[in-house]
Amino acid sequence: MKLIQVAQRAVDLDRASAFYSRLLGSAPSGRFDPPGLLFFDLDGVRLLLDLGAPSSLIYLDVPDLRLSVEDLRASGTKIVQEPQLVYSHVDGSLGPVGSDEWMAFIKDSEGNTVGLVGRQTSGS
Repeated sequence: MKLIQVAQRAVDLDRASAFYSRLLGSAPSGRFDPPGLLFFDLDGVRLLLDLGAPSSLIYLDVPDLRLSVEDLRASGTKIVQEPQLVYSHVDGSLGPVGSDEWMAFIKDSEGNTVGLVGRQTSGS
């Protein structure tokens, strides 16, 4: 079984499109309005921003967590939680052995919380 799509609430598709285009570094892959659907491709998984969807919590892998948070802060994005270490991977069951997993949380343009995840080699 493979995850194919995650839906996130949108209140304003234009605002959501601008926010997620900047956050993801890519343009939407599709828009259908009506009924109010906006799609982004996350490496084969569709992120659907939907005027009728409930809010959800999604986590996005970012290459440099601290830089991402600072860029988002500079653009006026609300930082809910600053980057913090959440787990050190010692056995490979949840991530690469020898890496530390860091997370931060932001509010998107539509009021949803988004988790940002960054990994680095333990001890660096």
